[in-house]
Amino acid sequence: MSEKILVVDDEPDIRKIVSFLLKNWGFEVITAENGMEGLNTLGNEKPDLVLLDASMPKMNGFQMLEQIRSNPETRDLPVIMLTANSDTNNIDTAVSYRIQDYITKPFEPYELQERIDKIMSKVK
Repeated sequence: MSEKILVVDDEPDIRKIVSFLLKNWGFEVITAENGMEGLNTLGNEKPDLVLLDASMPKMNGFQMLEQIRSNPETRDLPVIMLTANSDTNNIDTAVSYRIQDYITKPFEPYELQERIDKIMSKVK
């Protein structure tokens, strides 16, 4: 069974590109377009990793991350922030929520794959 990754991003093009890449790398992919939808999907799908954007409507990535970490069932779930926001305050906030990595857009596909593989090798 392949690992499942939840991609949460409000940009349809980013969801499509990242999903395409992940599927080619052998992952099962589920998507959500905001934090609220992401939390609902998280509860139903039980992914092995979350790729999470910071800036989204309804519930941003940091609010979703706070919910993930406050839930005993998901508090240890690996999360990679994949966002265009490179502000150090946002990076510090994400790190305070024990994210596994912080990748800024635009990103290099090989770099994303390398970082995901590193995290997934620890999850197995």
